[in-house]
Amino acid sequence: MAPGFQVGLGYRRALHQELMDASKESIDFVELAPENYLGLGGEWRRRLEAISRRWPVITHGLALSLGGSDPLDGALVTGVAEFVEAVASPWHSDHLCVGRAHGQHTHELLPIEMTRARAAMVAARVRDVASNLNVPMAVENISAYGRWPSDELAEADFVTEVVERADCALLLDVNNVVVNATNFGEDPLEVLKRLPLERAVQIHVAGFEAREEGLLIDTHGSPVDSSVWPVLEAALQRTGPVPVLLERDNDIPPLADLLDEISVIRAIGERVFGASS
Repeated sequence: MAPGFQVGLGYRRALHQELMDASKESIDFVELAPENYLGLGGEWRRRLEAISRRWPVITHGLALSLGGSDPLDGALVTGVAEFVEAVASPWHSDHLCVGRAHGQHTHELLPIEMTRARAAMVAARVRDVASNLNVPMAVENISAYGRWPSDELAEADFVTEVVERADCALLLDVNNVVVNATNFGEDPLEVLKRLPLERAVQIHVAGFEAREEGLLIDTHGSPVDSSVWPVLEAALQRTGPVPVLLERDNDIPPLADLLDEISVIRAIGERVFGASS
């Protein structure tokens, strides 16, 4: 995958045929989770191979539990590393979250206690995973709806501490910046200024749901909110030309609707970098 500003789409099985029928120029890459394919063959493997022949693939994990206290799942790390190599992903990312406890996967991205000690522990786990990969490792900031009473650091400072200690890359989720800033009474642009955007290799955008009480929920089930676009533009001004991914996991509309959102992302990139980017 060539470096620079590109716009991709999260690959979802419900979109497979529409993607195969679409123009190759409609998107620049796809992103998918290795965990959804480990150990699978047959039709799902054939679909994966068909998609990867059309577009570059970036891998984005769900289950490493980088912020957990359980030992890393060695079999999972090995399986992910082999998958990343097989699809020639330029890097691999996973979330700064707890996803496994007492030997069980939670299937949720739970927030980490944001202390310096926990940042050191998470960084060590990130380095451990990275040592099994042949490509750079990146971590993603998550959405959250509560904080630990023991937190010592603001989220931006915690993320910075982890990536600097781990010497890893950042996958910046702009939607999560907006969601968390709104939920905890902060300005998303001010939060953005404190994140280590010089380490960003990729950006995510997605949709959220606003509850009556004002809480924003990161659902990935609706179009990107208008409040996210200015934050994306501000982020790109600092990160430089990196790939941007549109995520949609629920209430997936026709591909044409998602391509309309992708055109908005392309227009923002053109404003920031020029039409040739």
